[in-house]
Amino acid sequence: MQSFRVDDFIAGLIGGGSSVVVGHPLDTVKTRLQAGTGYRNTLHCILTIYRKETVMGFFKGMSFPLASNTIYNSVVFGFFSNTQRLISQYRYGDGRHPCGMVDLTVASMLTGLMSVGLGAPVDLVKIRLQMQTQTVRAENLNLAGNVSNGSNIPLRSINMPSQRLYRGPIHCISSILQTEGLQGLYRGAGAMILRDVPGYTLYFIPYTIFCNLMKPDSTSSIHPGSIWLAGGLAGSISWVTATPADVVKSRLQADAQLQRKYKGIVHCIVQSYKTEGAQVFFRGASVNAIRGFPMSSTMFLTYELSLKFFRSL
Repeated sequence: MQSFRVDDFIAGLIGGGSSVVVGHPLDTVKTRLQAGTGYRNTLHCILTIYRKETVMGFFKGMSFPLASNTIYNSVVFGFFSNTQRLISQYRYGDGRHPCGMVDLTVASMLTGLMSVGLGAPVDLVKIRLQMQTQTVRAENLNLAGNVSNGSNIPLRSINMPSQRLYRGPIHCISSILQTEGLQGLYRGAGAMILRDVPGYTLYFIPYTIFCNLMKPDSTSSIHPGSIWLAGGLAGSISWVTATPADVVKSRLQADAQLQRKYKGIVHCIVQSYKTEGAQVFFRGASVNAIRGFPMSSTMFLTYELSLKFFRSL
């Protein structure tokens, strides 16, 4: 098939690895704010992690996403670029024909839907590892045998810094499969669809628009600085708008099977709203906006430069 290219996948692989290294520290902060307890705001969360866990606390759980997200972004960018060419081939008879906004929207939404199959287990393991030093709420603990079922347990947090459920990503995957089955790896996948289908649409389309605006003319190539800026702005827009669905996804995925708090997406939304108000769905939005810029600017710049290099060979 003429419209299929492998270099998009390779460039996505390189871009994915670089973006993980840049964005993981703030991703840890974002996860703790959304699914954890005891943090007053973003700065308090950062200082707490640093004081209790040193700098290494910000890189907790990074080995798995570093390995997996390189593959994940390779598939996402490769799929998106090849889908664009397939749409152009089908609609205009030429895979090189520029895509219109409708074409880009379809390609972006399909990419978001496809990404969940690979991304849901990756996010789940990353979040479970990131949350290991987080305080555990009393109602999450299985207190059978110590407290009668009818007891009224007050909301409080119990510090359990020495307790580690998982020794690493492989042990985490193995434990989830043993206790929750294969479907356990896809806990929160529904919320991830709600996040990623519109999220990728608001990722690729703004990037394309900004790049077109910053080009001197339609025939010239875009400057690397413009790619960096367009990618960063697109990432911030995408992550901020995706924050409500991301909060629900993070809570569902962090909800390990000690004693489940949430039965599903709707129950998580209702319970979160009842206990913490509407503002809970925007928790971590500022971190997402800040984190989205360097991650996405690095991703797009590395991707575009790698692609240019491979196509010049």
